[in-house]
Amino acid sequence: MFFKGRGSIGLDLGSSYIKTVKLKESKGTYELELLDLHPLPPELIVDRSIIDALRLTDSIKEMVKKTGLKSRDATISISGHSSVIIKKISLPEMTEEELSESIKFEAEQYVPFDIEDVNLDFQIIGPKEEPGQMDVILVAVKKDIISEYISVVKEAGLNPIIVDIDSFALENMYGINYEIEPDRNVALLNIGASTINMSILKGGISVFTRDSSLGSNLHTEALQREFNISYENAERLKRGEPIDNVSTEDAAGVVESASEEILGEIIRSFDYYRSTTLHEDISEVILSGGCALLKDFPSLIAERAGIETKVAEPFRNIKLPKRFDKAYIEEIAPIMAVAVGLALRKQGDR
Repeated sequence: MFFKGRGSIGLDLGSSYIKTVKLKESKGTYELELLDLHPLPPELIVDRSIIDALRLTDSIKEMVKKTGLKSRDATISISGHSSVIIKKISLPEMTEEELSESIKFEAEQYVPFDIEDVNLDFQIIGPKEEPGQMDVILVAVKKDIISEYISVVKEAGLNPIIVDIDSFALENMYGINYEIEPDRNVALLNIGASTINMSILKGGISVFTRDSSLGSNLHTEALQREFNISYENAERLKRGEPIDNVSTEDAAGVVESASEEILGEIIRSFDYYRSTTLHEDISEVILSGGCALLKDFPSLIAERAGIETKVAEPFRNIKLPKRFDKAYIEEIAPIMAVAVGLALRKQGDR
């Protein structure tokens, strides 16, 4: 979003994992060059803020050493309801150059922070029906959050050439893997350990985004409380793995109960979207992130929202060389959606 560069690795720094993807492009097709899912200790990143920069730096270094990563250029991303503002706004028609000059003034009425404390960017997405007006996606991110992430990645020996937004990375992933249908609304829903990223696309163009500070940590914490077990054992139970003295059936009941808060947030966001778009319907939900791996969670969304829900396939149109374990990639694919979108970024992208 804020730095332009060459082809790079997609580096998704989440609360539970570092996700790394490198792609090779040839004649309009993509081939997987590198993929890694590196677990993180808890509490290094909380609500998308870096809490322990030293240990996070060490974890990135471990990933680099383990993978034998030669590329140093990285595309990273951020999100968060308290540090990232994404708004669709209506402005008088003007050129991109004219808007570049006036964006700070235009943004002041929409950004609830001191305008000098944020980095701004925008995308003109087209004219409105009203003559002389146009729709613009405005993005503002706190400079200190960007600096935190850039500093950690640099300390780990990588070169962060692009800083993107999670929801935009999801749109990139969707664009190369799915057929774009005009006037069809699709909700991209990425639910990680501590964040929900939602992006609703109409004809492949973003018309609504929202981040929430909820995620699958709610399931982990509920399992810890209910069965008085460690974080590690709660994570195993959440994934459907057995542990001593706790049945997977009992664990499934706790997980389902803990899902209610997440489901409620999703439904409220869908309802808000409908209320601002003359009740336009959502045709489909594409679910990514750790919650996509939870048994029955996609069907819970479909049932509660009344919308067909599918698990994301970020490698659907990406060639997988024989050296990769395709069964493993299929298993972890939904977690890698943002990293794939980041790996697609190129110099000069908007």
